[in-house]
Amino acid sequence: MGNRRIKWGIVGLGNIASQFATDLILIENAELTAVASRDFSKAELFGGKFNALRMYNSYDLLFEDHEVEIVYIATPHNSHAELSIKALESGKHVLCEKPMALSHKDAERIIEASKKHNKFFMEAFWTRFIPSVQDVLQKINKGAIGNINYIKADFAFHGSETENKRLFDKELGGGALFDIGVYSLFLSYILLGYPKEILAKAIKHKNDIDLKTSMILQYESAQSVLHASIVSESDMKAVISGTEGRIELNTPWFVADGYSLFKNEEKEATFTLPILGKGYSHEIIECQNCILNDEIESKLWSHQNCLDLSRIVEEVKTQIGLSF
Repeated sequence: MGNRRIKWGIVGLGNIASQFATDLILIENAELTAVASRDFSKAELFGGKFNALRMYNSYDLLFEDHEVEIVYIATPHNSHAELSIKALESGKHVLCEKPMALSHKDAERIIEASKKHNKFFMEAFWTRFIPSVQDVLQKINKGAIGNINYIKADFAFHGSETENKRLFDKELGGGALFDIGVYSLFLSYILLGYPKEILAKAIKHKNDIDLKTSMILQYESAQSVLHASIVSESDMKAVISGTEGRIELNTPWFVADGYSLFKNEEKEATFTLPILGKGYSHEIIECQNCILNDEIESKLWSHQNCLDLSRIVEEVKTQIGLSF
């Protein structure tokens, strides 16, 4: 297996791709082989900044590049499914930005393609791989706070229609649920599994995207109270409460650099677990390990996990009357 270099391609060269590429440099056995944008000047600029070996003005050309092993897809939401499937069909492994698709049907199509072509696929839920989340899951599994019976998680900020055009663009799959609501749903899912019942309400924009969505996930003996908004702020702390204590992930919880453990309302301990780079590095390492071990899915964020979350999101989408 060794420590051979894994050759990456990036399609869609916006802000997230830029942060991702910054972290890719930190990984010793990772190489940025090619980048693609429909706007060639953007590809040249991005490629130059991150020392990519080749720049393309079409995604297809990058998919045809024999040297590229894995493609990171960072285009707007509405193209994730189509591009993931195309890349897999071209014999590439794929790390696709979340949400992997805007419908559960499309999510199923992607996973089918991954299995059919025997290529690695993962939805880019970087939060799953950051050290503090890994550590919290281990502690909870060992009974640190007893049985979980309540989760509170928000992801909210003040977006502006002029600066964050994509967020408010219905064509591109904009709105709070698909951009940031998926994070809180993800947290509930990795801690408590698939809910028995889902309740969701949204406040909509005049173009019909959701500006803010609140969700309650009902379990046998637990509830998750979750909120996402692109027009208001919150403390962005996550509280995981159990029968014998609670854990609070530092703010912003989805990229927390540590957490606190409380017993009987008293802070018992504080744990500091810095992230490497901007936090994307941890999912990059996971992808590379899977590829080097000939695995087509991650054990930590498996195909089934991707599909389950996509089904939960679909249910919320239906309840709040969102359609793309």
